Amino acid sequence: MRKGELQGEAVRTVYLGGGTPSQLPVPLLQRLVGGLGEVFDLTAVCEFTVEANPDDVSPQWCAALPPLGVNRVSMGVQSLDNDVLRFMGRRHTAQQAMTAVATLRSAGITNLSIDLMYGVPGQTLASWGATVRKALTLNVPHVSAYGLTYEVNTRLWHAREQGEVTEVPEDECIAMYHQLVHLLQQAGYEHYELSNFAHAGYHSRHNSSYWDDTPYLGLGAAAHSYDGHLRRSNPHSLRRYVTALERGATVFDTEVVHDWERYDERVMLGLRTAHGVDAARLRRDLGDRRWHYLEQQAAPHVRDGLLKRVGDCYVLTARGELLADTVIRDLMSE
Repeated sequence: MRKGELQGEAVRTVYLGGGTPSQLPVPLLQRLVGGLGEVFDLTAVCEFTVEANPDDVSPQWCAALPPLGVNRVSMGVQSLDNDVLRFMGRRHTAQQAMTAVATLRSAGITNLSIDLMYGVPGQTLASWGATVRKALTLNVPHVSAYGLTYEVNTRLWHAREQGEVTEVPEDECIAMYHQLVHLLQQAGYEHYELSNFAHAGYHSRHNSSYWDDTPYLGLGAAAHSYDGHLRRSNPHSLRRYVTALERGATVFDTEVVHDWERYDERVMLGLRTAHGVDAARLRRDLGDRRWHYLEQQAAPHVRDGLLKRVGDCYVLTARGELLADTVIRDLMSE
């Protein structure tokens, strides 16, 4: 029903996530991927990622992935400190996460990414450093690391509001981020996006497509799509989504992405990456007016040492990374 939105373009990456597909029994996973293969030509796919929880990773599950064309697994490790894992309500232990990496490798899946989280209540700079060093012993080619955020009306947010947990001070979170960057760069990882690190050749091609304005098609409840001009968002309600499909209809909200919005997204997403914002490409795609605005807004940050010009691109400096939100806000349209 949505195939036409690709306008005949080849599918180059597939990503099963935004949930926990490793919870699917293998026959259902095979049915899902088989269905995709019947509708889309997947012969040009160079990266096929499946998200997983460490406690779902079994030899049988891993063995089922390569025949489906899956060549990359992104695993939600979050921490290699059992106290932190218990606080976060995770079902797995640090040892289970490390064993899961070995199990995946035994099945021939070597393109692995792990997610880590810092700024968790009770976490210290020393315990965070221990988690990062332990993660480095796994020698996975890709690491993503995120600072804990308190989303309004979540259980964690309420616990903080009621004084049941104490938020890690901002200066300690910054120190944890510095420590992360230092340890991973020292170990040979390229810091290619604010939260992402990879060995050469192992950047997430799928996620990079979000950051460089590549069109994508999102299938499933709550999935988003973008074709360069329109953004489509599927309903979060699974019942509403399935009911529409059973009627033979698609259901999504559509938003026209105007040029100033495209400009803002280029700035916001581009500055998060090591490549930065390509001013020449922006001028070519969005015109002189927005290019002049970028040049004007960037100039004071270049003088202050928060941005640098690398060829046609504006890139955050190391000092600028710590003030990324401020710089991005200043460069965005009013």
